[in-house]
Parts: sequence; C-alpha cells; structure tokens
Amino acid sequence: MGPARSIAIAAALLAMLAAGSMAPAQELREQQARLKSATAASNAAKARARALEAAAANERDRAIQARGQEAAAAERIKAAQAEITAAEARIAIVDRLLAAQRVQVAERQGPIVRLIAALQSMARRPAVLGLIQPGSTEDMVHVRAVLGTTLPVVERRTIEVRSELTRVQRLRANAAGAVKSLRDGRARLEAERIVLVRLEATHRARSQELGRSALIESDRALALGERARDLVDQLQSQDEASQVQGELLALPGPLPRPEDAAASLPRRTAAYRLPVAGRLVTGMGELSATGVRARGLTLATAVNARAVAPAAGRIVYAGPFRGYGGVVIVDHGDGWTSLIAGLGGLAVRVGDRVAQGQVIGRAWKSGDPRVTIELRRRGQPMDLAQLLD
Repeated sequence: MGPARSIAIAAALLAMLAAGSMAPAQELREQQARLKSATAASNAAKARARALEAAAANERDRAIQARGQEAAAAERIKAAQAEITAAEARIAIVDRLLAAQRVQVAERQGPIVRLIAALQSMARRPAVLGLIQPGSTEDMVHVRAVLGTTLPVVERRTIEVRSELTRVQRLRANAAGAVKSLRDGRARLEAERIVLVRLEATHRARSQELGRSALIESDRALALGERARDLVDQLQSQDEASQVQGELLALPGPLPRPEDAAASLPRRTAAYRLPVAGRLVTGMGELSATGVRARGLTLATAVNARAVAPAAGRIVYAGPFRGYGGVVIVDHGDGWTSLIAGLGGLAVRVGDRVAQGQVIGRAWKSGDPRVTIELRRRGQPMDLAQLLD
C-alpha cells in the first residue's frame, strides 16, 4: 500500500465523517405556525373570559349577569380547546424534531463507527508483516500521520454526537410535557363544559321560579284590585241607600187600602227578570279560581234555550265579543243597563227597542251552555237579585 493510497483512504474517511442529511422543514414550519396561532387564540379567549366575568360581577341585573357568566364560561371552553390544539401542535413538533435528531445522530455515528472498525482491522495486523512486507511500515507511518490529522475531527464529531444525544433527551422530556399539557387541557375542557351546563341549569330553574312568582303576584294583584273595586262600590251603594232612605223618610205615609182592594187589582209584573231559566253556577261577588270577583249571575241553561230581555229598553250592542260568545247590551234608561253574554244566536240588532220578555237570542245548541247576566247603573255592577220577583 503506497502513500497515495493511504492518503486516499484517509480522505474517504474524512468525507464519511463530513457526510450528513437535513430533515424536511416544511411540515415543521406548519406545525410551528399552528402552535403560534393556537396560543394566541387561547390567550385572547382567556382575556375575553376575564373581561366578561368582571362585567358580570359588577352587573346588578340578574338576567344580564347570568348571560355574562354563561358567555364567560363559553370563552373559557374556547380557551381550553385552543390549548388542546397548541398541545397537539407541540407534540407534533417534538415528534418531527425527534425523528430528525435520530436520523442526524445515526448519520454522524455511522462514519465514526466505520472509521473505528477500519482502525481496529489495521491494529490486528501482526507486527512481523512489517518485516515481510517492507512497504507496510511506510504505510503505517503514513496512516499514523493521517490519524494524527483525523483524530481531532473524530473527537469533535464525538462531542457533537453526545450533544445531539443530550438534545434528544431534552426533546423526549418536552414530548412528555406536551402530552401532559394535552391531558390537562382535555380535563380543563371537560370541567368548563360541566360548569357551563350547571350554570345553564341553575339559570333556567331560576327563570322558571321567577315566572311562577310573577304569575302568583299577578293573580294576587288582580284579586286586590277587585277587592278595592268592591269596597268602592259598597261605599257608593251605602251613600245611595242613605240618600234614598232620606227621600223616603220625607214622603208622607201611605193611605190605608180597602180590605178587598188588593184582590180587585191585577197582579203587577216584576220590574226585572232573568233572561233564561236554569241553575245558578256563579253568584254575585263570588271569587273565581284566579281571584276575580263575579259582577253578575251565571246560569247553566238548556241547549238552544230562549233568552229574553230582562226589562224594556233599547239595544246598544249585539254581536260576538272575544271569548264570551254572543253579547247583547240593553239600555233601560236613567243610567241602567243589562249585559247578557254567552248566547249562541242573536235575534236583535243595534237600535231595536225591546219589551220585557221579548226574545233577544238563544243559548248554544250543543255542549253545556251558560248565560251570564250583569245589571249596571252608571257603569257600576248592581245586585239584580233584589229586583227579581
């Protein structure tokens, strides 16, 4: 082996040491961009959640406060989802770096391993070959010179390999941390979802409770209003009764009637009569299930029963009204009016004059017909039972 061949071998070994490869960087850059975007989204969602929580804490309106708390919980869920995305990106980055690092370590270890193997092969040659082959000694001198040049390179590459192995260990630790961050993010996401569900359930129950309370208070307000109206009506009735009593006391006493005069006079008709015959369902002043006090009488009558005018007067309204069926209002004069509701058919029109007992309509032809009669004087409900015969 000549000097030129030894130098060629050494040069080949140096080329083997200098050989290497680079891992593809495109996918790594994409994962790094994904990590940066997810981290920014997580920080922004956390900032929005803190702002919403502060606004909800300072809000006095319970409804607005509840909506703010739910919005803050939703932002925390978005932050947890972004953290999960960031953790997945970190894991992908660490996986790519580990793969590239393993390839790089293997490439740097390969030339050193082959060089050491060649040196071991040369060291195993017997020394007596130097005497048998004169050129061998010269080759050994040249190889030793080459080794003196390559050993610093080998030592440097060895240090680099050790540093690469240390970096691999750090990457593995980072991978374990990224996996733990992913698990923590998923657990946080589940916890935030549970918090949001509980908030929605609590606010829904509170809303239903407030709705029930509002209905109860509304019914109570209606009942108190009816009671106040009844008190006003009673006071007016007492004032009118006192006035009538005074007028009656001022009148002269009645003349004595002959004993047979009552028998000779015809029987006087009642001043007022019920429009239909039937069973009393609701009396004057009775409270309904909702706390509203009745202002007249309600009678359960026969199907298609005739309804007559309770007293003479003029028809001022005849037609359907909301859910009350057919309604007839008769003006008797001097502020007295009668309202008959619940009719299935009408036999009069606005402007007609009717006499007492004249047919004004009929009850419903099916079901359980009910007719309501109210007597008013100047708009105030009156007890018509006192006028019935």
